[in-house]
Formats: sequence, structure tokens, C-alpha cells
Amino acid sequence: MRVRAIQTDPQFWKAARGGRPLRGYAEPVIVGLGTLLNIATIVVGAAIGVLIGNRLPERTNRVVTDALGLITIVLGGLNLVALSDPDFVGAVGAAGTFLVVIGALLIGSIVGSLAGIEARLERFGGWLQRRFTRPAARDARVEHPDGAPLALTGRDRFITGFVDASLVFAIGPLAILGAFQDGTGQGIDQLALKATLDGFASIAFAASLGWGVAFSAIPVGIWQGLLTVLAFFLGTVMSGAAIAALTATGGVLLLGVGLRLLNVRAVSVADMLPALIAAPLLTIGVQALLG
Repeated sequence: MRVRAIQTDPQFWKAARGGRPLRGYAEPVIVGLGTLLNIATIVVGAAIGVLIGNRLPERTNRVVTDALGLITIVLGGLNLVALSDPDFVGAVGAAGTFLVVIGALLIGSIVGSLAGIEARLERFGGWLQRRFTRPAARDARVEHPDGAPLALTGRDRFITGFVDASLVFAIGPLAILGAFQDGTGQGIDQLALKATLDGFASIAFAASLGWGVAFSAIPVGIWQGLLTVLAFFLGTVMSGAAIAALTATGGVLLLGVGLRLLNVRAVSVADMLPALIAAPLLTIGVQALLG
């Protein structure tokens, strides 16, 4: 975390690049405060969720998870509205927006699957579970309300909570746009909103999936922290079209997370994460070609 005088006034940046003395810009801004707040709300929310979840029957926990899956699908659908964003359409054409998202998903899926991102994330979740939970909790099985055991051990439950919560909290557009806003010194309004939403979501997640949700704060912190640092040094470099492409692609990934939560299909969403990088790059490339 760094404390530095940051302003969004164009005259400030013009003076900085020109090497002239900067007067009247001494108000300190804590870069990274939004991400730290987000980490705190996830951990606190998860702790509350675990306390509540231990007092709820398994059937109720399952219903809560189903509700989260449906909400995640709705959020993904809302993000797909970015396909009709005027900047996006103006950059690549009306038909090009869909093709950019398809191309980004194909490229991202190939790169991510070859890199084994999903498997690595699950292994990391398994390591965290072994490191921070008691041996008795690792092999405990979740019982069905009628007494029949489900094929879900304590380890599986922990990893599921860690992976799914990490994806939900990191993929949304607020994670990216909020980090850019924070890094360029424009405040933490968007990340504060995201922190509030993630806090409530982590309560619901942890009530059914346990302590793995709390540890999702680690990848969320790394991802948003990296974006904040990039914005801090590079400024706001993404165009409106690139952001719309990233948002629409993230919407598709959120649909996949929703299917995971509903147990419809274990979509390897983590292996598709490189699509979030490919989407803005493809948009910039197509825009340059079309002139």
C-alpha cells in the first residue's frame, strides 16, 4: 500500500510529464484502499456466514446456493448488454462485438486449459484447506437431510467455496473498473460498492460452502491489487470499447459460474480467464485494422 498525492485534474498530469513544480496538489490518497476494504468485507462476511451456516439445515444451505447461482446468471446476462455499447459497436461494428467475445473466449479457453489454471486454483485451494483446517474437518462428509451421504467431503466443500467465490468476486466489471478508478486517484466509490455487495454475497456463500469463501479474498486481492498498480503507473489506458468487450466477456464467464453453482455443469470457468485479457486486445486490434 502506498500513500501518494494523486489527482485527476489533466493539468496535474500535464505538469508532471513536463517536469514543472506541482503546486496545490498535496491531498494524500491511499492507493489500494478500495481493495483492502474489499478483502476485509469478504473475510468478515464469510465469518458471519460460517456462524450462520452451522445453525442451518443442509437443505436450506442448498437453497441458498441455488439462489446465488440464479443471481449470478442474472448478473452475467446484465453484463452481456455491453455487446450493444455504442463505443464497442463503433469500434468493431454491430456484428463484430459478438465475434470479438467469441474469439476472446476461444483464445482464452485454449490458453487457460493449456496452462491448467483451473487445476492450479483447485490445488491452491486444497493446500489452503490442508494448511488451515483441522484434520477431522477435511474428511467430514456433508450429509443429505434424509441421512444419505453426498459425494462432498470437507475438502471438496472448501475448494468449491474457494474457487467459485474467487471467480464471482474477481470476474465482475466492478473489480476492473473499480481498481482502475482507485489506481488513478479518482476515489474508491466503485470498489466500496463492490466491497458491500461481496460482503453480503460472502455471507450467503459461506453459509453453504464454509471457510473456503474467506480465502477467496487472496486471489481477489492479488487481481485487484495488480490492476490498481497498473492503473497507478499507466493511468486510464483502456478505451470505452475495450472496457465494454471485457465486461461482455466477463458476463459469459459469470453465466458459467452460475451453472457451476446450480450443479448443472462444472464449467471450467477459471481456464477461460485469459479471455478477459484477449477481449480488450482483440477490440483494440480490430479497431486499428478498421481504421
